[in-house]
Amino acid sequence: MIYQGEAFNGKPTKTARSHGKKFQVTVKQETSRILGNLGWAYMQQGNYMAAEVVYRKAQLIDPDANKACNLCHCLIKQTRYTEAQSVLEDVLQGRLSESADPKSTNRVKELLLEIEQLQSGPSSLTTINTELRRCIFGGP
Repeated sequence: MIYQGEAFNGKPTKTARSHGKKFQVTVKQETSRILGNLGWAYMQQGNYMAAEVVYRKAQLIDPDANKACNLCHCLIKQTRYTEAQSVLEDVLQGRLSESADPKSTNRVKELLLEIEQLQSGPSSLTTINTELRRCIFGGP
């Protein structure tokens, strides 16, 4: 339907609203947004392989940092840490829209820490958790 020109009543853009503001959305942006929502639904079901496929397609159409982070999460759940780090590298290098957004930056840091912890094994994870507890609650 979208590729047949039937989206937006045959117009190249539509007016959308977010946080009380109006802006124009292209068919490309809307397609990527819808695929991102589908990827999120697959993730909520625990179907990380399907979510990965959908997020990769969305990133080909209109890449952004949020979908990259979600793709990274799917790869982590499939224990594909090297690929996950590669996806995050695009965000860190500022190659994607929203890369400079503080929320995206924080999420990238969290995902990188998660990858590091998972790669280092359970004994290192216990040490990290112990250190975290010590920092938060104090004591030995």
